[in-house]
Amino acid sequence: MASTSEIKKGVVIKYNSDLFVVVDFLHVKPGKGAAFVRTKMKSVTNGKVLENNFPSGANIETVDVQYRQYQYLYTDANGLNFMDQETYEQISIPEYMIAFPLLLKEGMDCTILMESATDRPLNVQMPDKVILEIVEADPSVMGNTATNAFKRAKTETGYNVGVPMFVNVGDRIKIETLNGEYVERVK
Repeated sequence: MASTSEIKKGVVIKYNSDLFVVVDFLHVKPGKGAAFVRTKMKSVTNGKVLENNFPSGANIETVDVQYRQYQYLYTDANGLNFMDQETYEQISIPEYMIAFPLLLKEGMDCTILMESATDRPLNVQMPDKVILEIVEADPSVMGNTATNAFKRAKTETGYNVGVPMFVNVGDRIKIETLNGEYVERVK
């Protein structure tokens, strides 16, 4: 058991029979009433985000975790297959653990959050941004390139994304992995 003073970003806690990663927290001391810790937590099992207030000094159950570097290999019927870069062991992880699995590119390095006691994968953290090549794109309409118009494009991994009109087949683009949106064209 730990107290709320040990809450910080990245800590995994057990709450309501589920495991949550603390995404954000704030210690609040209102002018009237008792202090509390406002948290935003993401469920490890289903990805739902939960906001909760813990009274200051309350006991919370933390889970001992390890962050390990893995390399994405391929996807098959068992799920997403990763290889530990130190031991070369392979593990298979279900697709629901990643918000945008089609942004994974073979050979990409990811960090996997593992529960220390059971060696069970809890969460997969991809790099903040990935660079992918466009393989299909709708044609640009003459005169629309100066506006903020977007068109659909398909990347080499099969991910569909909205891109500006000036992006063409063969261009490489940067995509943010948190929301799956276009960031910029890469030269």
